[in-house]
Amino acid sequence: MSCPASWAIGPSGIYGLQIGEEYGGAGESDYRYRMVVCEEIARVHTLSFGLTVALQDDLVLHYLLDLTTDEQKRRWLPGFARGETIGALAMTEPGTGSDLRGIRTSARPDGDDWILNGQKTFISSGIMADLVIVAARTDPDAGSRGFSLMVVERDMPGFTRGRKLDKIGLPGQDTAELYFEEVRVPAANLLGSPGEGLPQLMSHLPRERLGVTATAIATSRAIFDLTRDYCFDRRAFGKPIGDLQHIRFELAEMATELDIAEAYVDRSVRAYNAGELTAVDAAKGKWFVSELQKRVIDRCLQLHGGYGYMTEYPVARAFVDTRIQTIYGGTTEIMKEIIGRDLAG
Repeated sequence: MSCPASWAIGPSGIYGLQIGEEYGGAGESDYRYRMVVCEEIARVHTLSFGLTVALQDDLVLHYLLDLTTDEQKRRWLPGFARGETIGALAMTEPGTGSDLRGIRTSARPDGDDWILNGQKTFISSGIMADLVIVAARTDPDAGSRGFSLMVVERDMPGFTRGRKLDKIGLPGQDTAELYFEEVRVPAANLLGSPGEGLPQLMSHLPRERLGVTATAIATSRAIFDLTRDYCFDRRAFGKPIGDLQHIRFELAEMATELDIAEAYVDRSVRAYNAGELTAVDAAKGKWFVSELQKRVIDRCLQLHGGYGYMTEYPVARAFVDTRIQTIYGGTTEIMKEIIGRDLAG
């Protein structure tokens, strides 16, 4: 995925579904439209592109919709709507993943600016990004109220990008290390007020996790449908392998699991549209559906036999491309911890 590719896709409106019409978008907040996009991308087996779209729409965009001033919206949203501005969210550091309170990247006030120093890693779209929302510690003595979010723009002096990290999957979607050395960030690039960063991050995690869940169910369904057709086309022992009882049972189990998972995803989408999706319910969907995706795609690959191991088959690419989904956006273990704490009261 390259910047020119993003620019070419922009006129389709895919990046601007939820951006207001006054900024060049469609102004459509119903998450069911986003689900349609997930499903259509999954059916053409372009997961790297799908992740780039998801990062824009489910991750970065909503910080800019919810936390920006009118002036900031005018500066940044039209480019997003056209696909000309790529965004990234920089939370993770070499020593800090899910433990956001361990963030060491810092920013100190200097007149009307902030001076930013630190390092981020595993940043999706880090190479392509024109805008990076950076989580930084702005008051070391304020505890959870000592973090802020600020937007670093591509050409700011002191902002550099490390190498494009080598991953086992999603080769068309870049992941990078980012470095900030005495980067002067204008106060006009602060999102909200100083000290609000951690609550801002936490409040947006349910949307991010719903996005992972939506991608997982759409991809699982697409690979299952492909595999079902394969099983009734592929012949062995004088008949389609789908006529073998074991194969039919495998398909029946996966079809049932996917239907049940889709019902939960649909419920989550309705809750999100109503402003009622909780962090706990988002965590339930995120861990369960991403783990189901892992199992379903593994079983689908097995049903393809040796062909499933060949990279020209979508199931092989999906096997490695989707493996990250139980990790990013909060690992399965963190999701279960969120749910467990809620159960414990």
